[in-house]
Amino acid sequence: MKARVTVTLKSGILDPQGKAIEGALATLGFGGVNGVRQGKVFDIELAETDPEKARAALKQMCEALLANLVIEDYTIDVS
Repeated sequence: MKARVTVTLKSGILDPQGKAIEGALATLGFGGVNGVRQGKVFDIELAETDPEKARAALKQMCEALLANLVIEDYTIDVS
């Protein structure tokens, strides 16, 4: 089973890297960009075949290692 975990900063947390990307896009001529938030993506292959068990394991992975729950949110997509 394949899964994608997307980790992003929580709303209200400053994102200096996103701000730098926004400025760079403007410098490159991409006008109209009013906000950029950066994050990270993990593509994970699991031996588990039950989607609910896979989702539960992925949630544990996020809470233990993949996301800093103080400042980050995460989403899990299982396919």
